[in-house]
Amino acid sequence: MESGTISSWAKAEGDSFGPGEVLCSIETDKATVDFEAQDDGVVAKILVQSGDDEIACGTPILITVEDEGDAPAFKDYVLEESETPAEPPTEEPAAAAPEPAPAPEPAPAPSGSPSRPSGGRVVASPLAHMIAKDLGYDISTIPGTGPDGRVIAADVREFTPSAETASASAESAAPGQAAMATASPIPGDGYTDYRISDSAKETATRLAQSKKNVPHYYLTVDIAMDELLKLRSTLSAAIGEDSNLGVYELMIKAAAKSMKAVPSANASWMDSVVRVYDSVDVNVVVGTGDNLYTPVIRDCGGKGVKDISDELNAAVSAVEEGELSSEFASMGTITIMNLGMYGVKSCAPIIREPQSVALAIGAMENRIVPNDDMDSDEIYKESVMMTATLSCDHRVVDGAVGAQWLSAFKSHLENPSTLLL
Repeated sequence: MESGTISSWAKAEGDSFGPGEVLCSIETDKATVDFEAQDDGVVAKILVQSGDDEIACGTPILITVEDEGDAPAFKDYVLEESETPAEPPTEEPAAAAPEPAPAPEPAPAPSGSPSRPSGGRVVASPLAHMIAKDLGYDISTIPGTGPDGRVIAADVREFTPSAETASASAESAAPGQAAMATASPIPGDGYTDYRISDSAKETATRLAQSKKNVPHYYLTVDIAMDELLKLRSTLSAAIGEDSNLGVYELMIKAAAKSMKAVPSANASWMDSVVRVYDSVDVNVVVGTGDNLYTPVIRDCGGKGVKDISDELNAAVSAVEEGELSSEFASMGTITIMNLGMYGVKSCAPIIREPQSVALAIGAMENRIVPNDDMDSDEIYKESVMMTATLSCDHRVVDGAVGAQWLSAFKSHLENPSTLLL
């Protein structure tokens, strides 16, 4: 992320706030993200209003103070640095001898393009912005069918530019966008290059940074799933098969219960301190490729399996329909990915900073295992088994703590009645 737009302010000047409270919502190319406070304070001055043009990362957007009595001192404060970037465009034409008058004339030309609002800000979903950028479309030329004329992803996918609009956007679009729209695969001598979208680049950068910063180690365990499958069948019969209650939701609940059993794993490395969280918020991996997202399910430890199932199904539907919320970019305290649908037995996932653990679920399969029934004459039995791998940040979760967490997770799945307590 290099720039964004403040879509709304949750706090006004003079309002007090505490850790975890949302100060404002920031809209990026990929999603709308909530900017949360880290400490107690008071909003003394808002420097950037909602709906303004995009602002670069690192630009101050507000001033906060610890004591409410200090806020009035910043009432008339003006950030001089914010004015500096705005002055060169007006000074350069003035410095270009007495010919500054023709310089402003090219500006109205772009605004004269068809169906572009003059000076108005285009209201569109983050996914719509991303798709339009990948296809090289000028999003202001796309009519919106969402609430209040909002441009949604389906509008961009179904948009057919006219010849005039297509040529205008091709001329005004960045070279990378135009090339991306006209030729995604680039054949070479014995190879083919495929362009990478901005969202994919951002994801790759974050994962590479996390892999470099976090000292990973991995723990793997095999889990018998027979009892869990019986419980899933019982619950589905009780609430109806139409509820779409799956095994994955029970695993999410088991992970949340394990966090409660081993709270030191529900934490983050903060350089000078280790921050342990009270709530277990689970990021689940949804989608594939450029449409890969990790929506968060809040407070899984305090929710029932049915509520977790409803939120998971809603997240999957949102990805399919292209209607993404700020929860798709929010960070929880653990990330869970389910690769069983692809037949993958095990996987060592990359931890997403600032989380300290990540869990990968493998495929369930029938295996011949030793029979633990002492009354049976059979030495071996057939059982449905699954492999789970936990990636841990050794700065926060040492080997003993990681083993305790994975042991608790195994216990909850092999004795699933504990998930109902």
